[in-house]
Amino acid sequence: MADLEGLTKILLENGKNKDEIIDILVKEYQFYKKIATIEARSMAEAVITEVQNTQKKPESELLQKILEIPLSGVTMGEQGVGCRGQGDFHVHELISSLSETKIKPVLSPKSLDDCGAIMWKNANDTMYIVSKMEGMHSRLSDFPFFAGFHVTRAALRDLYVKGAIPVSLMVDIHLADDADIGKLFDFMIGVSTVAELTSVPITAGSTLRIGGDMVIGSRITGGIAGLGVARKLLARKNIRIGDDILMSEGAGGGTIVTTALYGGKPDVALETMNIQFLKASQALLENPIMDEIHACTDVTNGGLRGDLYEIAKEANVGMQVVETKVKELVNPKVLQMLNDLNVDYMGVSLDALLIFCPKNITRKIINIIQGAGVKIHKIGEVVPKDQGITCLRESGEVELIPHFRESAYTKIKKVVGEDLQESRQALLAKKVTQAYESALKKKEIVVKWMQERGETR
Repeated sequence: MADLEGLTKILLENGKNKDEIIDILVKEYQFYKKIATIEARSMAEAVITEVQNTQKKPESELLQKILEIPLSGVTMGEQGVGCRGQGDFHVHELISSLSETKIKPVLSPKSLDDCGAIMWKNANDTMYIVSKMEGMHSRLSDFPFFAGFHVTRAALRDLYVKGAIPVSLMVDIHLADDADIGKLFDFMIGVSTVAELTSVPITAGSTLRIGGDMVIGSRITGGIAGLGVARKLLARKNIRIGDDILMSEGAGGGTIVTTALYGGKPDVALETMNIQFLKASQALLENPIMDEIHACTDVTNGGLRGDLYEIAKEANVGMQVVETKVKELVNPKVLQMLNDLNVDYMGVSLDALLIFCPKNITRKIINIIQGAGVKIHKIGEVVPKDQGITCLRESGEVELIPHFRESAYTKIKKVVGEDLQESRQALLAKKVTQAYESALKKKEIVVKWMQERGETR
């Protein structure tokens, strides 16, 4: 895929003249499209004109401030955003702070929980409206069915673990200019397959081109939004010291499919085609035992290693798990593949259900979920914060801390690496935080200007 607008900006910054830029853009066009040179040149000239127009300085100082991006000098890749490690967690903490407004939800992005929630009241009842937005796995662009299937399942999982009954799914899918329409249909049947199996309706959506005419190629990206209703929220902040940690079986989702397809073991992808998690969650929702459970979540962000770190931070506790118990719950074919490819299963998404509950109801929960045909057992317990997050292995107890990025589950990820020197991490974090502070100031300027014009409610 080629971002013609971004490419043109770089070429202009590097001092290339118009003819040189046109030659480069024509080659890009003819690489992706079967068009005549004269047509490619006309399109290239239009791109240059539009890019140059956007670089004209406006007379309004306010507009200039709005147009200026609070740059950090740190790229998404450098910071590991989306890679479910410490770098990603830092950025998401800042994003959640930027989401804060005077209207406070019951469960906000600040909590770094699976979903958000607001309270809804009428004369006779109190309910929670729970919402979730989930993005598809970026490496599944050439495998749209899997992309649609797993992003939908993931959105529903996050509603279930907060104690919500899903009532609506919404689709947002973007395709680059040269993507075949069949990719759109393939993504949608992945979505609708899960919707069909779980009896949750698709109610709305949006379909657009990535970058309009400025981006050529065949990649797709997008996500699924879900809405649910709950009478009780199973928030992470409700976890208590002494709680048991239960985990269901997991065969992974988008991450494991990506590992299988790009690791040369395609048949393992079929192991992910299940709704075990959703069946286990539904069994809990239909039982009064739900009122006694403290919290639920799923093993996704950076694997168990990353999830326990985030959960413990929010709940202000420590965690201790037993590795042999965890390993028993990883799908055997998936585990074998991860071992063959030298991928640490503790650092990748397993799509397993985690339950935090008082010890006196552990056996009841296990019986309920096993009754739904899903394997589950206790893997550890919640301990005081000063005991940290640890894993009991046959060789002894080790600390479980997230790396800068999640486990490298593809060859290119192994080349990039999982860790970064602490001094480099600190420098990147400082730059990112400065950009965050600049963004906050920009918001304050714009909000104040609009309020002075009476644009407020």
